Parts: sequence; C-alpha cells; structure tokens
Amino acid sequence: MVVFITGASAGFGRAIAKRFAQDGHKIIALARRKERLESLQEEIQECFIIPCDVCDRKGLEHHLAFLPQDYQNIDVLVNNAGLALGLEGADKCDFADWVQMIEVNIKALTSVTHLVLPQMVERRSGHIVTLGSIAGKYPYPGGNVYGASKAFVRQFALNLRADLAGTCVRVTDIQPGLSSDSEFSLVRFKGDVQKVESLYKNSNALKPEDIAEAVYWVTTLPKHININTLELMPTSQSFAPLNVWRED
Repeated sequence: MVVFITGASAGFGRAIAKRFAQDGHKIIALARRKERLESLQEEIQECFIIPCDVCDRKGLEHHLAFLPQDYQNIDVLVNNAGLALGLEGADKCDFADWVQMIEVNIKALTSVTHLVLPQMVERRSGHIVTLGSIAGKYPYPGGNVYGASKAFVRQFALNLRADLAGTCVRVTDIQPGLSSDSEFSLVRFKGDVQKVESLYKNSNALKPEDIAEAVYWVTTLPKHININTLELMPTSQSFAPLNVWRED
C-alpha cells in the first residue's frame, strides 16, 4: 500500500509511518520540518518526503502533482496533523490560537482530504483516517476550540462515510485519550516542560506506538469491514462527574 501521512515528522505521525514501513508499505511523509523528515527517511525504506506546511494548499497541489510514479495511487490517507494551543478559559484565550487550531485541525484536514479523495473514488479503493480525540466528544474546561475542532473531525468523518456509500472507500476516525511521548502537550503549553511533566506524571498514558497500531489495524482489516470510529484511552483514564456550580 501507499500510505500518505500528514504531520509525519514527530509523535503519532512518525510512529504511524514506521509501523506501516515495518511491513513493507510505501510512505509519503508530509511535515514542515525537512530535517526531521530526512531523518525518518533514513530510518525506513520506501519513504517519499514532502516538506510543506499542511495549510499551504497550493504547495500541496504542486507536490502531489509530481509524486513518483509508484507513489501516485494513494491507498491510505492519515490526516494526523493537528494541534492544541492553550488551556485557558474561553474568555482568556488568545484569539490567534483559536484561528490556528481551526486552520490546521479543520481547514487543512479538509483540504488534504479534498485533494486525495477523488482518486480513491475513481479506483473504488482507499481509506481515509482522521486523528480525532476524545475531546471532540467529552468537553472539559479549557477545551473550547480544540474540542470543537475535534468534534468537527468526528462529524466530517461520519459524513464522508455517508457520501462515499457504494464507492468502496473506507473512513475511520481514531479518537485517542491521554497520550504522551509526543510534542502535542509541549506545543499546547508553549514549551513549558514542567506543565507537560506534571500532566503525564505516573499516568501510564497512551504512546504514539499504541496509536500507530490502532491505525494499522483498522486499515488492514478485510475490505468489507469499516471501523467508523475507534475511541481509546489509557486504562488509567476514565470519566469525571458533571460539574455543578453552586452559589454561596
């Protein structure tokens, strides 16, 4: 298979690339940081890199138009690129952070999907995987636009399923819970290592390799099986009671 992964330079994306390459699949790895992509290329075989901002639609169109012949028929698109910024309440957030999350988590994801999907429909074969989050289903303080963006991802994936009925193209939304060993929280807390360490301390959180295994599983099942959504949490994570605010 040819597997196209966005945000492939680190974290989930890098682990997903390595998991597919382990079984001999060809990888198209997209990310902004060329040096990180080159190091990935050194680790795995048959890896074509696209050093490009996922928000740059014209750049994406150019790179996809000039893929090598044996990488042109994309079998799996993994929409992994995404980010969270801040954990402040909605009245205290930096609006620029909201805009950036919308640009990457929603606009860029739909842009890449829109570019790749027609060839899958034409071939009557392919799989779109979106990396959502439990934040798209379970609200929490400070989740505001990040959680809303992941709710969009979840519904977008389900609506793709509705649109693609009869095309043989599969769609899955992977919804991880607490996950460590990636740059996600470091980006969210804008480099505050102490906050990151405090969040994950003794949590036995999910690892990028766990997410990679989930993505690999759903995409290598027999083609008559479609996993619509796959929600996974570490065993240590569960549900909080509903918050009730009481007047003094």
